[in-house]
Amino acid sequence: MMNTTTAVDRPQPKPGVMDIAAYVPGKDGAPGVAKVFKLSSNETPLGPSPAAIAAFQEAGRNLALYPDGSAHVLKAAIAAAHGLNPDNILAGNGSDELLGLVAATFLAPGDEAIFTEHGFLVYKIQILAAGATPVVAPETGCTANVDAILERVTERTKIVFLANPNNPTGTYLPVEEVRRLHAGLRRDILLVLDAAYAEYVRRNDYEAGIELVSSSQNVVMTRTFSKIHGLAGLRIGWLYGPAAAIDAMNRVRGPFNVNSAAIAAGAAAIRDRAHVEMAVAHNDEWLGWLTGELSGLGLTVTPSVGNFLLLHFPDAPGKSAAEADAFLTARGYVLRRVTGYGFPNALRLTVGSEEANRGVTAALAEFLGR
Repeated sequence: MMNTTTAVDRPQPKPGVMDIAAYVPGKDGAPGVAKVFKLSSNETPLGPSPAAIAAFQEAGRNLALYPDGSAHVLKAAIAAAHGLNPDNILAGNGSDELLGLVAATFLAPGDEAIFTEHGFLVYKIQILAAGATPVVAPETGCTANVDAILERVTERTKIVFLANPNNPTGTYLPVEEVRRLHAGLRRDILLVLDAAYAEYVRRNDYEAGIELVSSSQNVVMTRTFSKIHGLAGLRIGWLYGPAAAIDAMNRVRGPFNVNSAAIAAGAAAIRDRAHVEMAVAHNDEWLGWLTGELSGLGLTVTPSVGNFLLLHFPDAPGKSAAEADAFLTARGYVLRRVTGYGFPNALRLTVGSEEANRGVTAALAEFLGR
């Protein structure tokens, strides 16, 4: 018998949901290739702290029990590491969940939220999911432009999302520019500083956002354990904000949104300062090396303060980003296409191990010289 089911015969998502372009992560493999270097997701090549692994394993003894719904141990460790009040910290299932909580808590249909031209794709997804209107501010030289953001503020604006440093460009706004942005916003507009890559930045004019949050009522900062702490598989994020914002989001979040293994491993990871500094040192060495080597091949490399580089390919037959991606994947080097971020002829390269960095550079030299 023919199936005659139509759209009206089944539950329908609310208006706008099917207009959202689903987030597409980077590739994680190269079929048929014996050895693969995954350089597509900005994961640390050093892996997690041994202390975090041990804490994760110990947590396996109590999997039948619910986790602490307030993640007290994790928040206390974060607070101790950064000199914060744990009551002003909210833990989440990755910073992605926290960005969603911000949107769900502070946006309603008819509201607007601003993000920059090449900003994190999750901002637009969460804005639309909340029924609000996304507003895009153009960037200058792949960097957020404060004036462009402020020019797009209207009476309906409720949130401004700023990734600092930004992914996939690796660029950042100095602290004085961030403060100028904040000063130009109404008090009822929430400024969200997404500082997922803050630990990698070594610039005297950069601040992740702790100081601005501490002195304001309309700023929150999000961070992650997925990058420098090497715990992407556990999905741990945290948000620092004023008491009123934390109280509001606690009313929306799930009661056990961070699992017990993540709580234990995250607390151990942030206490292991030696492991973090080792990861920073590795990134400092190879970010500079890769920038120099790849620029020397003729690629345009956007200056980055993160653990990745945005590589722009020549506008020439046989040299495009799509062709480079296929060439590299066939050799086991998996990079990130960034067409969805407005860069159809670029690839994002994560700083990897020494073997991966030297190998992908040699492969790119072969591709560009063939």
